[in-house]
Amino acid sequence: MRKLIVVLSLCLSTSIMAQDYKPLLDIYNEWHFTGCNFGCLTDTYYTNGDTIVNGVGYKVLDGYHFISRSFLLREEVNTKTVFLNFVQPSGNNEYLLYNFSLNVGDSIDMKNPISPFPTHAGYYRLDSIINRPLVDGNEYRHFYLSPSESNTVSTTNAVWVEGVGSLSLINAPSGEPDINQGGHLSCFFKNGELFYSNLDSISACEPVIVLGTEAFTKPLSEVTLVANSSTKQYQLYNAEKVRFIDVFDVNGRRLDALENTGQKEIQLQFSQYKAGIYIVVAYTKAFEKRTFKMVLK
Repeated sequence: MRKLIVVLSLCLSTSIMAQDYKPLLDIYNEWHFTGCNFGCLTDTYYTNGDTIVNGVGYKVLDGYHFISRSFLLREEVNTKTVFLNFVQPSGNNEYLLYNFSLNVGDSIDMKNPISPFPTHAGYYRLDSIINRPLVDGNEYRHFYLSPSESNTVSTTNAVWVEGVGSLSLINAPSGEPDINQGGHLSCFFKNGELFYSNLDSISACEPVIVLGTEAFTKPLSEVTLVANSSTKQYQLYNAEKVRFIDVFDVNGRRLDALENTGQKEIQLQFSQYKAGIYIVVAYTKAFEKRTFKMVLK
Protein backbone atom coordinates (compact mmCIF):
# COMPACT_ATOMS: atom_id res chain seq x y z
CA MET A 1 0.00 0.00 0.00
CA ARG A 2 2.84 2.36 0.88
CA LYS A 3 4.46 1.74 -2.53
CA LEU A 4 1.18 2.56 -4.24
CA ILE A 5 0.89 5.83 -2.31
CA VAL A 6 4.46 6.78 -3.23
CA VAL A 7 3.85 6.02 -6.92
CA LEU A 8 0.60 8.02 -6.93
CA SER A 9 2.32 10.89 -5.14
CA LEU A 10 5.14 10.97 -7.69
CA CYS A 11 2.71 10.88 -10.61
CA LEU A 12 0.63 13.68 -9.11
CA SER A 13 3.72 15.80 -8.46
CA THR A 14 4.94 15.29 -12.02
CA SER A 15 1.52 16.22 -13.39
CA ILE A 16 1.39 19.41 -11.31
CA MET A 17 4.91 20.41 -12.36
CA ALA A 18 4.09 19.79 -16.02
CA GLN A 19 1.07 22.09 -15.76
CA ASP A 20 3.00 24.97 -14.18
CA TYR A 21 3.74 27.82 -16.57
CA LYS A 22 5.18 31.25 -15.93
CA PRO A 23 3.55 33.72 -18.35
CA LEU A 24 5.91 35.99 -20.25
CA LEU A 25 3.78 39.14 -20.16
CA ASP A 26 2.81 40.85 -16.91
CA ILE A 27 1.07 44.20 -16.37
CA TYR A 28 4.31 46.13 -17.00
CA ASN A 29 7.33 44.56 -18.74
CA GLU A 30 10.75 46.08 -19.32
CA TRP A 31 13.72 44.62 -21.23
CA HIS A 32 17.31 45.93 -21.29
CA PHE A 33 19.30 44.82 -24.33
CA THR A 34 23.11 45.23 -24.48
CA GLY A 35 25.51 45.11 -27.43
CA CYS A 36 29.28 45.63 -27.33
CA ASN A 37 30.35 46.02 -30.97
CA PHE A 38 31.92 49.48 -30.46
CA GLY A 39 31.75 49.90 -26.71
CA CYS A 40 28.84 48.53 -24.73
CA LEU A 41 25.46 50.21 -25.16
CA THR A 42 22.21 49.21 -23.48
CA ASP A 43 18.79 49.97 -24.98
CA THR A 44 15.47 49.73 -23.16
CA TYR A 45 12.13 48.57 -24.49
CA TYR A 46 8.93 47.99 -22.58
CA THR A 47 5.19 47.46 -22.79
CA ASN A 48 3.33 50.76 -22.84
CA GLY A 49 -0.33 50.21 -22.09
CA ASP A 50 -2.97 47.94 -23.60
CA THR A 51 -4.96 48.09 -26.80
CA ILE A 52 -7.53 46.05 -28.71
CA VAL A 53 -7.32 45.02 -32.37
CA ASN A 54 -10.22 43.18 -33.99
CA GLY A 55 -11.56 42.28 -30.58
CA VAL A 56 -8.23 40.83 -29.36
CA GLY A 57 -6.28 42.37 -26.47
CA TYR A 58 -2.61 43.33 -26.89
CA LYS A 59 0.17 45.12 -25.03
CA VAL A 60 1.89 47.95 -26.91
CA LEU A 61 5.64 47.44 -27.34
CA ASP A 62 7.55 50.73 -27.04
CA GLY A 63 11.08 52.11 -26.70
CA TYR A 64 14.28 51.08 -28.53
CA HIS A 65 13.23 50.88 -32.22
CA PHE A 66 9.58 50.16 -31.36
CA ILE A 67 8.58 53.82 -30.80
CA SER A 68 6.00 53.81 -33.59
CA ARG A 69 3.59 52.05 -31.18
CA SER A 70 2.69 49.69 -34.03
CA PHE A 71 4.24 46.58 -32.43
CA LEU A 72 1.75 44.68 -30.29
CA LEU A 73 2.29 41.63 -28.08
CA ARG A 74 -0.24 39.13 -26.82
CA GLU A 75 -0.02 35.84 -24.96
CA GLU A 76 -2.31 32.83 -24.86
CA VAL A 77 -1.51 31.37 -21.47
CA ASN A 78 -3.56 28.21 -22.02
CA THR A 79 -1.49 27.29 -25.11
CA LYS A 80 1.76 28.85 -23.79
CA THR A 81 2.18 30.89 -26.97
CA VAL A 82 3.23 34.51 -27.57
CA PHE A 83 2.44 36.55 -30.70
CA LEU A 84 3.57 39.85 -32.21
CA ASN A 85 1.18 41.90 -34.36
CA PHE A 86 2.82 44.46 -36.65
CA VAL A 87 0.22 47.13 -37.44
CA GLN A 88 0.61 48.83 -40.83
CA PRO A 89 -1.66 51.00 -43.02
CA SER A 90 -1.65 48.22 -45.61
CA GLY A 91 -2.87 45.68 -43.05
CA ASN A 92 -1.75 43.84 -39.94
CA ASN A 93 0.66 40.90 -39.83
CA GLU A 94 0.64 38.66 -36.76
CA TYR A 95 3.57 36.32 -36.09
CA LEU A 96 3.92 33.42 -33.68
CA LEU A 97 7.06 34.21 -31.67
CA TYR A 98 7.12 31.54 -28.95
CA ASN A 99 5.52 28.20 -28.16
CA PHE A 100 6.52 27.12 -24.68
CA SER A 101 4.48 23.92 -24.96
CA LEU A 102 7.11 22.36 -27.25
CA ASN A 103 8.71 19.08 -26.22
CA VAL A 104 12.30 18.03 -26.92
CA GLY A 105 12.51 16.94 -30.55
CA ASP A 106 9.66 19.19 -31.70
CA SER A 107 10.20 21.82 -34.40
CA ILE A 108 8.92 25.36 -34.89
CA ASP A 109 8.95 27.66 -37.93
CA MET A 110 10.85 30.68 -36.62
CA LYS A 111 9.89 34.26 -37.47
CA ASN A 112 11.94 37.33 -36.45
CA PRO A 113 9.78 40.27 -37.59
CA ILE A 114 11.43 43.70 -37.86
CA SER A 115 14.75 42.56 -36.38
CA PRO A 116 18.40 42.19 -37.51
CA PHE A 117 17.77 38.46 -37.97
CA PRO A 118 16.01 36.81 -40.95
CA THR A 119 12.27 37.43 -40.86
CA HIS A 120 11.67 33.89 -42.09
CA ALA A 121 14.40 31.99 -40.27
CA GLY A 122 13.21 28.48 -41.13
CA TYR A 123 12.54 25.53 -38.87
CA TYR A 124 14.33 25.08 -35.56
CA ARG A 125 14.46 21.94 -33.43
CA LEU A 126 14.14 21.99 -29.66
CA ASP A 127 17.29 20.17 -28.52
CA SER A 128 16.88 20.34 -24.75
CA ILE A 129 15.00 21.90 -21.85
CA ILE A 130 16.99 22.62 -18.69
CA ASN A 131 15.65 24.10 -15.46
CA ARG A 132 17.85 26.95 -14.21
CA PRO A 133 17.34 29.45 -11.36
CA LEU A 134 16.56 33.10 -12.02
CA VAL A 135 16.71 36.15 -9.75
CA ASP A 136 13.87 35.04 -7.46
CA GLY A 137 15.65 31.75 -6.72
CA ASN A 138 13.05 29.64 -8.49
CA GLU A 139 13.93 27.43 -11.44
CA TYR A 140 12.47 28.14 -14.86
CA ARG A 141 12.70 26.18 -18.07
CA HIS A 142 15.42 27.21 -20.52
CA PHE A 143 14.76 26.08 -24.10
CA TYR A 144 17.80 25.40 -26.31
CA LEU A 145 17.07 25.36 -30.05
CA SER A 146 19.13 24.90 -33.21
CA PRO A 147 18.34 24.99 -36.95
CA SER A 148 16.79 21.80 -38.31
CA GLU A 149 18.81 19.78 -40.81
CA SER A 150 16.55 21.04 -43.60
CA ASN A 151 17.05 24.70 -42.62
CA THR A 152 19.03 26.49 -45.34
CA VAL A 153 18.45 29.99 -43.94
CA SER A 154 19.83 30.06 -40.39
CA THR A 155 23.03 28.80 -38.77
CA THR A 156 22.82 30.29 -35.26
CA ASN A 157 21.38 28.75 -32.10
CA ALA A 158 18.69 30.27 -29.89
CA VAL A 159 17.77 30.26 -26.20
CA TRP A 160 14.33 30.94 -24.75
CA VAL A 161 13.57 31.34 -21.06
CA GLU A 162 10.09 30.66 -19.72
CA GLY A 163 8.64 33.90 -18.37
CA VAL A 164 11.25 35.97 -20.24
CA GLY A 165 11.35 35.08 -23.94
CA SER A 166 14.42 35.11 -26.17
CA LEU A 167 17.80 35.95 -24.68
CA SER A 168 18.17 38.05 -27.83
CA LEU A 169 15.49 40.61 -28.80
CA ILE A 170 11.93 39.83 -27.72
CA ASN A 171 10.87 39.89 -31.40
CA ALA A 172 13.76 37.63 -32.47
CA PRO A 173 13.03 34.15 -31.10
CA SER A 174 15.79 32.61 -33.25
CA GLY A 175 18.31 35.36 -32.52
CA GLU A 176 21.56 34.12 -31.02
CA PRO A 177 22.43 35.92 -27.75
CA ASP A 178 25.97 37.17 -28.43
CA ILE A 179 27.21 40.32 -26.72
CA ASN A 180 29.79 40.97 -29.48
CA GLN A 181 27.43 40.34 -32.40
CA GLY A 182 23.72 41.07 -32.26
CA GLY A 183 23.73 41.66 -28.50
CA HIS A 184 21.88 39.92 -25.69
CA LEU A 185 19.31 40.48 -22.98
CA SER A 186 20.85 41.97 -19.83
CA CYS A 187 17.82 42.64 -17.62
CA PHE A 188 14.11 41.90 -17.58
CA PHE A 189 11.62 43.40 -15.12
CA LYS A 190 8.03 42.41 -14.36
CA ASN A 191 6.03 45.22 -12.73
CA GLY A 192 9.29 46.94 -11.78
CA GLU A 193 10.74 43.83 -10.09
CA LEU A 194 13.91 42.27 -11.51
CA PHE A 195 13.17 38.80 -12.92
CA TYR A 196 16.20 38.02 -15.12
CA SER A 197 19.74 39.44 -15.20
CA ASN A 198 23.02 38.84 -17.03
CA LEU A 199 25.74 41.11 -15.66
CA ASP A 200 28.64 39.99 -17.86
CA SER A 201 28.85 43.41 -19.54
CA ILE A 202 26.96 45.81 -17.22
CA SER A 203 27.36 46.53 -13.51
CA ALA A 204 23.74 46.41 -12.34
CA CYS A 205 20.11 46.16 -13.40
CA GLU A 206 17.96 49.17 -12.53
CA PRO A 207 14.47 49.71 -13.99
CA VAL A 208 14.03 52.78 -16.18
CA ILE A 209 10.28 52.74 -15.55
CA VAL A 210 9.87 53.16 -11.79
CA LEU A 211 6.45 52.11 -10.57
CA GLY A 212 4.89 53.14 -7.27
CA THR A 213 1.72 51.98 -5.58
CA GLU A 214 -0.12 54.77 -7.37
CA ALA A 215 0.37 52.85 -10.62
CA PHE A 216 -2.21 50.36 -9.40
CA THR A 217 -4.77 52.91 -8.17
CA LYS A 218 -7.26 54.82 -10.29
CA PRO A 219 -5.10 56.80 -12.73
CA LEU A 220 -5.87 60.19 -14.27
CA SER A 221 -8.99 60.65 -12.15
CA GLU A 222 -8.66 64.44 -12.55
CA VAL A 223 -8.87 64.30 -16.37
CA THR A 224 -12.20 65.23 -17.95
CA LEU A 225 -13.41 64.87 -21.54
CA VAL A 226 -15.82 67.61 -22.65
CA ALA A 227 -17.73 67.49 -25.94
CA ASN A 228 -18.87 70.11 -28.42
CA SER A 229 -21.41 68.08 -30.35
CA SER A 230 -21.96 70.72 -33.03
CA THR A 231 -18.31 70.73 -34.18
CA LYS A 232 -17.44 67.14 -33.24
CA GLN A 233 -14.55 68.49 -31.18
CA TYR A 234 -13.62 67.09 -27.78
CA GLN A 235 -11.38 68.67 -25.19
CA LEU A 236 -9.33 66.86 -22.54
CA TYR A 237 -8.85 69.05 -19.46
CA ASN A 238 -6.32 68.65 -16.60
CA ALA A 239 -4.27 66.60 -19.07
CA GLU A 240 -0.73 67.57 -18.07
CA LYS A 241 -0.05 64.00 -16.85
CA VAL A 242 -1.35 62.48 -20.10
CA ARG A 243 1.49 61.27 -22.34
CA PHE A 244 -0.29 59.25 -25.05
CA ILE A 245 -3.84 59.09 -26.39
CA ASP A 246 -5.33 56.29 -28.49
CA VAL A 247 -8.69 56.43 -30.28
CA PHE A 248 -10.55 53.19 -31.09
CA ASP A 249 -13.79 52.36 -32.79
CA VAL A 250 -16.33 50.07 -31.15
CA ASN A 251 -14.69 47.04 -32.80
CA GLY A 252 -11.35 47.78 -31.15
CA ARG A 253 -9.57 49.13 -34.24
CA ARG A 254 -7.13 51.91 -33.41
CA LEU A 255 -7.99 54.96 -35.51
CA ASP A 256 -5.56 57.53 -34.15
CA ALA A 257 -2.58 57.83 -31.80
CA LEU A 258 -1.48 61.15 -30.27
CA GLU A 259 1.30 62.33 -27.97
CA ASN A 260 1.15 65.10 -25.38
CA THR A 261 4.14 67.11 -24.13
CA GLY A 262 2.72 68.46 -20.89
CA GLN A 263 -0.18 70.53 -22.22
CA LYS A 264 -3.04 70.97 -19.76
CA GLU A 265 -5.68 70.97 -22.50
CA ILE A 266 -5.76 68.70 -25.54
CA GLN A 267 -8.16 69.16 -28.43
CA LEU A 268 -9.43 66.04 -30.18
CA GLN A 269 -10.99 66.39 -33.62
CA PHE A 270 -13.56 63.80 -34.72
CA SER A 271 -15.19 65.53 -37.69
CA GLN A 272 -13.71 62.89 -39.99
CA TYR A 273 -15.57 60.08 -38.22
CA LYS A 274 -19.13 58.97 -38.84
CA ALA A 275 -21.76 58.71 -36.11
CA GLY A 276 -21.19 55.92 -33.63
CA ILE A 277 -19.44 54.91 -30.42
CA TYR A 278 -15.71 55.56 -29.97
CA ILE A 279 -13.23 54.83 -27.18
CA VAL A 280 -10.52 57.27 -26.07
CA VAL A 281 -7.71 55.84 -23.93
CA ALA A 282 -5.36 58.27 -22.16
CA TYR A 283 -2.00 57.02 -20.78
CA THR A 284 0.46 58.55 -18.33
CA LYS A 285 4.24 58.30 -18.80
CA ALA A 286 4.18 55.39 -16.32
CA PHE A 287 1.55 53.73 -18.53
CA GLU A 288 -1.46 54.02 -16.24
CA LYS A 289 -4.53 54.46 -18.37
CA ARG A 290 -8.01 55.89 -18.23
CA THR A 291 -10.75 55.06 -20.74
CA PHE A 292 -13.51 57.36 -22.00
CA LYS A 293 -16.50 56.40 -24.14
CA MET A 294 -17.79 58.90 -26.70
CA VAL A 295 -20.98 58.87 -28.74
CA LEU A 296 -20.88 60.83 -32.00
CA LYS A 297 -24.26 61.80 -33.42
